[in-house]
Amino acid sequence: MADATSNTGARPDLAGLDPALYNEDQLPTTANERTWSWVSIAALWVGMVVCIPTYLLASYLIGSGMSWDQAVMTILLANAIVLIPMVLVGHAGTKYGIPFPVLLRSSFGPAGAKIPAVARGIVACGWFGIQTWVGGSAIFVILNTLTGGALASDPLPILGISAGEFVCFVAFWLLHVYFIKNGTESIRWLETYAAPFLLAMGLALLYWAYNKAGGFGEMLSTPSAFDEGGEKEGEFWVVFWPSLTGMIGFWATLALNIPDFTRHAKSQKDQFVGQLVGLPIPMALFAFIASAVTSATVVIYGEAIWDPIALAEKMGGASIIVALIALIVATLTTNLAANVVAPAHGFANLAPSKINLKRGGYITAGIGLVMFPWILVNHIVGWLLAYSALLGPIAGIMLADYYLLRKTNLKVADLFKSDGIYSGSGGTNWAGVGALIIGILPNLPGFLVGVGLSSGTSDFFATIYTYAWFVGLFVAGAAYLVLSKIFNK
Repeated sequence: MADATSNTGARPDLAGLDPALYNEDQLPTTANERTWSWVSIAALWVGMVVCIPTYLLASYLIGSGMSWDQAVMTILLANAIVLIPMVLVGHAGTKYGIPFPVLLRSSFGPAGAKIPAVARGIVACGWFGIQTWVGGSAIFVILNTLTGGALASDPLPILGISAGEFVCFVAFWLLHVYFIKNGTESIRWLETYAAPFLLAMGLALLYWAYNKAGGFGEMLSTPSAFDEGGEKEGEFWVVFWPSLTGMIGFWATLALNIPDFTRHAKSQKDQFVGQLVGLPIPMALFAFIASAVTSATVVIYGEAIWDPIALAEKMGGASIIVALIALIVATLTTNLAANVVAPAHGFANLAPSKINLKRGGYITAGIGLVMFPWILVNHIVGWLLAYSALLGPIAGIMLADYYLLRKTNLKVADLFKSDGIYSGSGGTNWAGVGALIIGILPNLPGFLVGVGLSSGTSDFFATIYTYAWFVGLFVAGAAYLVLSKIFNK
């Protein structure tokens, strides 16, 4: 891929732009602001990959009957697939230096773009609160262990958690606010230095498990339940396809707002190589570490322990401090990149002249603080995973618009004009909005069942929902091309 920074060395003439449609954070990055090499992009992904939810992914697949190698290969394949839209959508960020909400204006119009931008932001706000609670819990375990259990106390009224847990949650929340205050470059700095530390901690955990158990134990030699004579003989593909879709959906949200990061890349080669190195292989490696370590815990402790916080507590001694510090760093790097930048840009896009990226980040942090994530965590995860599957149509529309309709050619200045070529009707491109609705509809029956709002649906719609992300992407993309010919003659 050729270097594209020469196309974005200068910003559009501000004199012709609508002041209500931009702020300093949304204008195209200049050549001097392109500081992210492929190492920076790869480190960003390693920082996001190494977290508790991804550690648990293999457990879901092994629990469904897969052997460890089938689980790891499923995760590797899913991330190789999701890498394709990551790189394709990321291309626009690097070529034009624009963030996700501004790119959306090409297919949804400046007013219509607020809908998908906020939809993406809602998912991120939910995960932000949950991840902050997880990190705060890790801090509480460390301090409670060091003080011999002195922090343990009865739950506070209204909050439903102890004073110690609440203080640790707020402390971890304030750590996020610090990096929000210091901007995107501070996040890049954190990700770059945290990545090798996190990889080293993962490999150290793997060595500990192997050495302590005298091998990885029985789990890694346990055959698949789908093999001949197994409990689920011949049912592999029935489980594989929805599992693959679920694993794709895990990072599919980032495939939408990846321009928020690739706009800082030095070149297309940097964003491509960085994502290629940073996403599929580290995901598969981390899944293997989780599988192997959990397998070893069966030998060491007589039970399979998937939760890394619970494992750290079992390990005891100084190792608990090292392990949980690693968990805190891992959760912080994931949360800042995956769950702060996207909603911050999304909220800023609602009123760019009044809300900049920093204020959008503060709004995100505020929502995460007041949503009582320690209560919602038991109810909202299913919603968020299902909701993420419905974001496939947005990716389909963006790809159809940028590659098939625009041939990667955008008039950047018009993205910041209320009466420009992307303004549609009254600021909304109804081809984009209509295609979004059409792309969601086939998956809606399955979604309602998935989140408990419906007791069942037909086999036809249940099967469609198995491939929700793919269906949404292709249906919405095709609908957008058709509707564009109708609405935008």
